[in-house]
Amino acid sequence: MRPYVPFAPLTLPADAAVDLQMHTTFSDGRWSAAELLDHVAGAGFALVAITDHDRPDTVEELQRLAGEHGVRVLPAVEMSASWEEDMLDILCFGVPPGPSELASIGGETYRRQVENVRAAYEALQRNGFRFPRADEVLARSGGEPRQMDDLVALLRGHGYTEGLGRALDEAGFQWITADPAAIVAAAHACGALALIAHPGRGDGFVRLDAEQLDRLRASVPIDGLEARHPTHTPEQVDDFLAYARTHALLVSAGSDSHGPPGTMPIAYPAETCRALLERLGIELR
Repeated sequence: MRPYVPFAPLTLPADAAVDLQMHTTFSDGRWSAAELLDHVAGAGFALVAITDHDRPDTVEELQRLAGEHGVRVLPAVEMSASWEEDMLDILCFGVPPGPSELASIGGETYRRQVENVRAAYEALQRNGFRFPRADEVLARSGGEPRQMDDLVALLRGHGYTEGLGRALDEAGFQWITADPAAIVAAAHACGALALIAHPGRGDGFVRLDAEQLDRLRASVPIDGLEARHPTHTPEQVDDFLAYARTHALLVSAGSDSHGPPGTMPIAYPAETCRALLERLGIELR
């Protein structure tokens, strides 16, 4: 099954600006989809992917907004998984709108995440934390916490800067994830491609070397790796590119931008993702 790309066939210059991982307030981003699209349109990006966590249900709405802003947006999602006790995010490209097993996994994961965050918020208040400025701190989400970042923002915004991790643990916060093999199988079933996001990141997420990638691929048939990411050193990028060449894997490049004041979109040359883009029906010249 061919991946879903609403504007294929498409031809881009090899040096066209692309960014294949960005986030909005549909998950844990700091700007709305409209604000992000305004930015990338003004900055001259030829193609972007909005990969909000566990939100394949937003594909249709994002395509509508992309049309209004004159921006090409790959239908994509970043799915939350775990592997060997670390977080393992999986980027899925070419995600079709409508019902699918991938949409079901994403919907269930997102629902459980929101429920856990709200329960942790209530527990924090029972534990003595007070948030009188919640409406102001969480203005973009209507004053209600939906993501772990919202809880951190509330704590820091009210002067609780010490022992944040302990406070969240005691409130029952958990990372809610799905099985990586099930995610990849569901992605393939609906025609999407599945790549490991930021495989060298660490800090609670996987930091994979060649031996670990071999073991992961033995049970999870990924299509590729996000070789270029702001957390990767030049040496890691070279290692991931070499591993991808050896094993005929696709590679992507993403800023993981969540909006200002954090990391902003990065203009990667489309050539760096040639094989992936070609699998998605996009030719480079």
